Amino acid sequence: MKISYSYCTLFILLFAQPLLAQEFTPLKLWYTQPAKDWREALPVGNGRLGAMVYSHPEKEIIQINEESVWAGVKFNDANPNSLKVLDSVRQLLFADKNEAASELAAPNMLAVDGENSTRIARSFRSYQTLMNLNILPGGSGYTDYRRELDLNTGIVTSQYKVDGIQYRQEVFATAPGNILAVRITSSKPGALHATLFLNRPDPRMAAMLYTDCSTRVWEGNKLLLSGQIDDKNDQEDKGPEGKHMKFAGAVLVKPEGGRLTAKGDSLVVQHANALVLYIDGATNYDFAHLSIANHIDPVNKLKVSMQQHASKSYAQLKAAHIADHSSYMKRVNFQLSGNEATKEDLPTDVRLNAVKKGAYDPYLTTLLFQYGRYLLLGSSRKPGLLPANLQGIWSNHIEAPWQADFHTNINLQMNYWQAEVANLPETTTPLFAFMDNIREQGRITARKMYGARGWVMHHATDAFGKTGLQNAMYYGTFPMATAWMCLHFWEHYAFTGNQQFLEKEAYPVMKEHALFIKDFLIKSPEGYLVTSPAYSPENSFKHPVTGKGESLTYGPTMDNQIIREFLKQYIAAAHLLNKDQQFADSMQAIMNQLPPTRLGRDGRIMEWIKAYEEPEPGHRHMSHLFGLHPGTQINETTPELLAGARKTLEYRLSHGGGHTGWSRAWIINFYARLRDGEKVFENVQALFAKSIYSNLFDDHPPFQIDGNFGSGAGIAEALLQSQEEDLDLLPALPAAWSEGNITGLKARGGFTVAMTWKAHQLVEARITSQTGQAIKVRYQDKVTTIQPAKGATVTLNASLNNK
Repeated sequence: MKISYSYCTLFILLFAQPLLAQEFTPLKLWYTQPAKDWREALPVGNGRLGAMVYSHPEKEIIQINEESVWAGVKFNDANPNSLKVLDSVRQLLFADKNEAASELAAPNMLAVDGENSTRIARSFRSYQTLMNLNILPGGSGYTDYRRELDLNTGIVTSQYKVDGIQYRQEVFATAPGNILAVRITSSKPGALHATLFLNRPDPRMAAMLYTDCSTRVWEGNKLLLSGQIDDKNDQEDKGPEGKHMKFAGAVLVKPEGGRLTAKGDSLVVQHANALVLYIDGATNYDFAHLSIANHIDPVNKLKVSMQQHASKSYAQLKAAHIADHSSYMKRVNFQLSGNEATKEDLPTDVRLNAVKKGAYDPYLTTLLFQYGRYLLLGSSRKPGLLPANLQGIWSNHIEAPWQADFHTNINLQMNYWQAEVANLPETTTPLFAFMDNIREQGRITARKMYGARGWVMHHATDAFGKTGLQNAMYYGTFPMATAWMCLHFWEHYAFTGNQQFLEKEAYPVMKEHALFIKDFLIKSPEGYLVTSPAYSPENSFKHPVTGKGESLTYGPTMDNQIIREFLKQYIAAAHLLNKDQQFADSMQAIMNQLPPTRLGRDGRIMEWIKAYEEPEPGHRHMSHLFGLHPGTQINETTPELLAGARKTLEYRLSHGGGHTGWSRAWIINFYARLRDGEKVFENVQALFAKSIYSNLFDDHPPFQIDGNFGSGAGIAEALLQSQEEDLDLLPALPAAWSEGNITGLKARGGFTVAMTWKAHQLVEARITSQTGQAIKVRYQDKVTTIQPAKGATVTLNASLNNK
């Protein structure tokens, strides 16, 4: 949706109270057995600290993460040879000598392993687990077991009986308190016994990374684990002895009654009535500079924080946590009716297994949507600093899959698709701060690699803000990841109308990258301005002469669509702020010279600038459909492209596409934009059937959190769209979702929307404006224009008449 310059004044962001449903749906994942492994454990998080809770009566494990425990250090990894070969690589690509271009580019453009090194980097170092807290109760044989995660309170609870005594455990990650808290109680005074100790996965299990780590009892009533990441295989640029980040984790043990004693590196609780644990972690990470502060001692940081935590009342911590957490979760209430399974009467794994066998469960559908909101709130908010990575904040590895990095060829972007529409705009703050901090390295990389102004990053980065072309030419060559990331700044403005944010935070980042685009684009043999070298993530094509698979190319469709989307919004921002008018107008001229999105002979969207054959027709990435979603260029005003997008989707799916969780989530969003509710439903069901663990984590495989966030965004997209110049109500409502209601969804332009529907027809929509602007409202073939006063609500019926 375009925001007209005439009414874009300073907007005030308000969060509307629930409008239709008065009672909030209970949102619980629950089970009748403990977690057997990490994939069954339940997550809590406050943005900085995360934990996976097994809730096992005989050997409890609480696996703990602190967001900044990363191997590696800061350095610019841009290859200094890149600029020397850039023109030659481009000319080879223009001459259809793709293989030769790749051979020349790889040793000279891939990221190097150090500021002054010419050695090709092997990869980022990994995000790491902090530690495990182990709790051994000293007994066995339990009955009447239940564990649950309440999304509305953010508390994992378990309870069971041993010898007739009721035991109960609560675990939560509090943002106001900035710690993890645990309380264990027994129904019989003096019946609580436990041995507690800390450990970390064996570092020898990690292929390249080693850790100096020790545990001990600390100050009589605390457990301490401390260490330093040590990369024995990379001495060259990692400082003395290859040492990386220092880290520490501590547990304050507060028994109520009974006795607390030390035994080796364990604490033993005997005959207590209850037990409270406060857990914290620290590193010497410096977020402001995306580096390591060698003068900081994490143990000293914990000493200070633990002194502060010691005086905190558990009851007060819990009450403050619930009030804070529920205030975010209860902004959106979503209910679907349809069968008896809407009641919260079956364990979550039983429900999921039934869906995997073909059942439809409306409660599980709404739970998945709200779980995405819960996970985003837990992995990307204050007191945290870093955005959600490939695993959010939850990882039990020393060397995680894909290093649990920040993948920017769709994954980091998908993490935040749900943030605005699902009424959690605060969760984008870490993302924007991280992108702003990355610009320092991005400027160096733009200049070193491409001789360009502005800033750039490629397909992935780490906590130290690497911006070079990582890993391999065939999937790292993606400078347009930067433009895609910049679009999130515009989206935040479009949803909130916060003009101060647009001017102070968004515009500088966008303007600087627009400079890069202007310098980076080059005239192609076809007469277009194109990206080169480039690729279509992470796909390859068959060379028409050699028959070999190639990926390096110029002007792929996704790049063109991203640039067009980005420049459109950059130009709008410049005009809104009355800044850089001449430069903004020059970007319009660039837009006019980009290659158009085209159809192939079979009517599908062409992925590359030429009609190549695909070796993998069911590829997981569907990059050439960016213009459909999250872009806005393929819509009802381009019916041929809209039909081509549908054909492209059908073709990919018929050849096995959507086989990863995040890819299936993207497909849900595609079909929502195509206004095909039945396909939305079909693919939500397929996600459950093929790509969801019993704890509802997304299965890539293995676990990758973007599928959780992307599927939630797709469900919202089926109910409300605002990418054009209107609010589109229930645009892709599946028949199975024929009755329901939702409150608190956000729309571009500063609107909050609530709806009820029955028999697959809208009953009522209530639209609250934070701006007082006019907006077209669309439902099916009906369109009306409303203009609520600022802060006022308009109520419409199915005919879009005022009620």
